Amino acid sequence: MAELWVGNIEDDTSDEEIKSFLCRYGFPPFDSIQRVEGTGERPAVVLGFNDVGAHVLQNLQPRVHNMFWKNRTLTVQVVPERDES
Repeated sequence: MAELWVGNIEDDTSDEEIKSFLCRYGFPPFDSIQRVEGTGERPAVVLGFNDVGAHVLQNLQPRVHNMFWKNRTLTVQVVPERDES
């Protein structure tokens, strides 16, 4: 499973808004979402893509990284694959 970190999301942004935004820029729909609050100043989400390789997300990531959306500049990174063993 490939994962995408989207940081500095406006706190009240819905899952559907995130999905719609990313799909508008060519991303496939994500299969899971995990909200990461941190200190509350720069909330983030980790999006899981079951049938998409990390290389696909790496090609799409520059389309939205550092984009200004909903009064915030987004930080978008592909999460390195983790060895679960």
